[in-house]
Amino acid sequence: MPTNTKVATAFGVDIGGSGIKAAIVDLQTGELLTERRKYLTPHPSTPDAVAELVARLVTEANWTGLVGAAFPAVIKNGIALTAANVDESWIGADADAVFTKATGCDVTVLNDADAAGLAEVRYGAAKGVPGVVLLLTFGTGIGSGLFLDGQLVPNTELGHLELGGQDAEKRAAASARDNEGLSYKQWAKRVQRYLSHVEHLFNPDLFVVGGGVSKAAEKWVPLLELRTPVKPAELLNNAGIVGAALAAAERRSE
Repeated sequence: MPTNTKVATAFGVDIGGSGIKAAIVDLQTGELLTERRKYLTPHPSTPDAVAELVARLVTEANWTGLVGAAFPAVIKNGIALTAANVDESWIGADADAVFTKATGCDVTVLNDADAAGLAEVRYGAAKGVPGVVLLLTFGTGIGSGLFLDGQLVPNTELGHLELGGQDAEKRAAASARDNEGLSYKQWAKRVQRYLSHVEHLFNPDLFVVGGGVSKAAEKWVPLLELRTPVKPAELLNNAGIVGAALAAAERRSE
């Protein structure tokens, strides 16, 4: 395909430790063109088992074009170097090749937080924002997507910054609030400490905060006191799907 050809639609898949969801995406608007379909992630979540489910989603959508997959791992040149909340047998696997073979489509795999960040930069809270943008997703852990003038710096793992002698995400992820029964005010103090540390290291122009807890942003974001503006993510549960589809289209157009 010529590099000046714009892909209008792509199929996005968001793979998580508990569920796998997918839809066809309008790449002009970032909207889903089909109803989001979701299945529980198989256990064990081996490459064969996950690929079989992704192939099922592609088949049910009658899709034959480009596919992007957001995946909970560091992905370099299509290879999974880590495995967060999926089976460890993924480590070292060629994720691009696994899904391409299973679906019969050209599949691009990228880190899940990077995918969410791409969606927010192109269509959401960070659209048109110059400089350094950091998307941080608060869930079971803390995922991060780093952008400079809209360009992704892939595979940052800022949830694993050391804070107070342990991974920051063990203290400040949304799961810590749930597991320890913290109020939003109590949890916001931990998020404040974490974001202050990240702010000191990167001096971003904007923080975008995502993950399920961003739906209740009014309960904790106003409690933060930072130099950097903080915006809740706008695409919410669709961000991974949309960003994955966008990544597939952009790789094809390179």
